[in-house]
Amino acid sequence: MPAFSLEPERTAWCAELRALAADRLRPLAEKGEPGRVNRPLVAELGRLGLLARLFTSGALDLCLMRESLARVCTEAETALALQGLGAHPVHAHGTPAQRERWLPAVSEGRAVAAFALSEPGAGSDAAALALTAAPDGSDGWRLTGEKTWISNAPEADVVTVFARTTPGAGARGVTAFLVPAGRPGLTGTPLDLLSPHPIGTLRFDAVPVTADDVLGEVDAGFRVAMGTLNLFRPSVGAFAVGMAQAALDATVEWTARRDAFGGKLKDLQGVAHQVAEMALRTEAARLMVYAAATAYDSGAPDVPGRAAMAKLLATETAQYVVDTAVQLHGARALQRGHLLEHLYREVRAPRIYEGASEVQRGIVAKELYRSREEGGA
Repeated sequence: MPAFSLEPERTAWCAELRALAADRLRPLAEKGEPGRVNRPLVAELGRLGLLARLFTSGALDLCLMRESLARVCTEAETALALQGLGAHPVHAHGTPAQRERWLPAVSEGRAVAAFALSEPGAGSDAAALALTAAPDGSDGWRLTGEKTWISNAPEADVVTVFARTTPGAGARGVTAFLVPAGRPGLTGTPLDLLSPHPIGTLRFDAVPVTADDVLGEVDAGFRVAMGTLNLFRPSVGAFAVGMAQAALDATVEWTARRDAFGGKLKDLQGVAHQVAEMALRTEAARLMVYAAATAYDSGAPDVPGRAAMAKLLATETAQYVVDTAVQLHGARALQRGHLLEHLYREVRAPRIYEGASEVQRGIVAKELYRSREEGGA
């Protein structure tokens, strides 16, 4: 399927998702506490069947879900995405017992999942993880260290944790563990950030894990992390595209009816050209996101580079579009509770998480040179 052409069924599904977000999800989001897990909202996503689709849909449908929800209710989009990010490693690498225990609960919105990769000294450089998994008996380890900037922490019911099992081995010495809340030695605190997402710190004080908690293979956890990020990076771009489209829609509406200088704002060439630029960049980002997702679904070999490009372009574009929308709306857009004030706080974080823009540029360059070497140029 060409990345630039959605079937009518998919287009109709996106419209249905936007309607559901307005009618069923946004009222619950408005009752939530910023920076905390909104369990009624997560449960409603489960009742609507959207969480289950995280594990049955391809990358393109994941992007369409995230974009559609983000246009109407960013909190619902984020709650959906964080469930997928935290539980996808279980879906992709879990044992039958792990999958049976956690995937139904996550899909129904009864359990909240988290993805714990970043650390105080290992954010963009994920291979520099310092949280240690020290051997404990014949088939066990003790996790010691700290994770930070972790979505859904410390309230998550289950956490995918990446720990160093082989010192000095870089990316090849990391193992993924599935750690339920309540394990002895596991504590955490929430962080108060500019964006209203539930994010916190987790501390591990000799937390016990066994071979039954390993996701995938020992010392192969970096593959688990990168596989998850390659799937979700284009959909971070979709989240950004949804926010950009919401800002663009609001700006078109505002400039068409706002009186200024004897006419409407839209009649000023400077304004009209800015709106056109917003639309151009949003559509270009959308097409790159869809192309990356389609490449993932088709098993293309260049997914890492495409995913990085999509995430990079879309998040940088959304920052530009939202900022321009605020400028064209004037001071009213700075008022607490205004859509654009909300989007302005939301749009900044995606340029950092799941690989900052600088990291994405590094990935793109690395893939270009790798392709050249493999091609024998």
